[in-house]
Amino acid sequence: MLERYFQLQANGTTVRIEIVAGCTTFLTMAYIMFVNPLILGDAGMDRGAVFVATCIGTAIGTLIMGLYANYPLALAPGMGLNAYFTYGVVKGMHYSWEIALGAVLISGVLFLLLSLVHLREWIVDAIPQSLKMAISAGIGLFLGIIALKNAGMIVGSPDTLVQLGDMKAPSAILAAIGFILIVALDARRVPGAIIISVLAVTAAGVGLGVSPFGGIVSAPPSLAPTFMKLDLAGPLNTGLITIVFAFFFVDLFDNTGTLVGVAHRAGLIGKDGKIPRLNRVFIADSTATICGAFLGTSTVTSYIESAAGVRAGGRTGLVGVVVAALFLLSLFLSPLAGTVAAYATAPALLYVACLMARGLTEIDWEDPTEYAPAVVTAITMPLTFSIATGIAFGFVTYAAVKLLAGKTAEISPALAILAILFLIKFAVL
Repeated sequence: MLERYFQLQANGTTVRIEIVAGCTTFLTMAYIMFVNPLILGDAGMDRGAVFVATCIGTAIGTLIMGLYANYPLALAPGMGLNAYFTYGVVKGMHYSWEIALGAVLISGVLFLLLSLVHLREWIVDAIPQSLKMAISAGIGLFLGIIALKNAGMIVGSPDTLVQLGDMKAPSAILAAIGFILIVALDARRVPGAIIISVLAVTAAGVGLGVSPFGGIVSAPPSLAPTFMKLDLAGPLNTGLITIVFAFFFVDLFDNTGTLVGVAHRAGLIGKDGKIPRLNRVFIADSTATICGAFLGTSTVTSYIESAAGVRAGGRTGLVGVVVAALFLLSLFLSPLAGTVAAYATAPALLYVACLMARGLTEIDWEDPTEYAPAVVTAITMPLTFSIATGIAFGFVTYAAVKLLAGKTAEISPALAILAILFLIKFAVL
């Protein structure tokens, strides 16, 4: 049955290889079940419910991707988008988390509609490569500043905005050790480097009395505090079009980049350069975001950590079935998730930030009309604590410098329209 459904032999794999690959992918992304409740908890959401929503949302999204699209691609609440949800939308703009969830749902529905009518490619192609890479890098820098803040390594300052925190504090020391451990383990190609570091730092913190121990296994917490609690009227009434736009486009770019990278690594790209079952992938991704919003978590999207499973030999959706099963089993680890403190997850955030910052290397550094808007996009995100503002600054800057430099042919109609809309928004505000 598995052979017929997943076409294992045709993809050059076996059940054993797929199971090993699924376990490998799970280990590399399991940190999200500990990190996501901490981040969304800062938005006022019940951490136990978010833990359950994270595990179930990840399982549902990954199952849809595996069974419907037959890709070894795992999905979970996206890093960066969850931080934007909390620190940008809820804390920064002072909207309720229910309204933010509504914005996530609307972005997912919009993504699904565009996937069904095959407009996704047109939108992606309309955005310059330099801005796509800058958005990815900017989200990385955004995560980086949050990581350093959570670790206590940087603190606010009325004179310089931020300054060095107390590096003698146990939390800062443990976070620094955790980051070094992740880098060292990943350099040695140890599967699950991030989750190993998170658990090791947590154990050290508990042993030193820095944080309390809440246990390891118990029945899953109630999902009721977040399930179906989203506010759909709020985003429409409060004019959150920019926020919906940010959730939508970041998910679109993140999913596209992850898909291309993983498909290339797995040898799934055809000789014509096209990716088979492409539309099924985007339908699966957008459906996962919709399900996640109903459950009570930020945007669910494709994870680049899936490449670890592909490296282990995974080639089909059976990998996703294994990952989904493991996340469902993890529902019983809620006490452990409650034990993990912010200083233990800060190294994971900082390392993901390093991975995402690599996008800056793919920018054309010989053309100022390409690298200047890209840098503006990237640095604006962490300094304004807003992905949406970074995207807006980038689009406006790109269109303006291309226009004044006499390169109007490089401005797509879609980008020009978006830049004008952003200008109007800035003028009104």
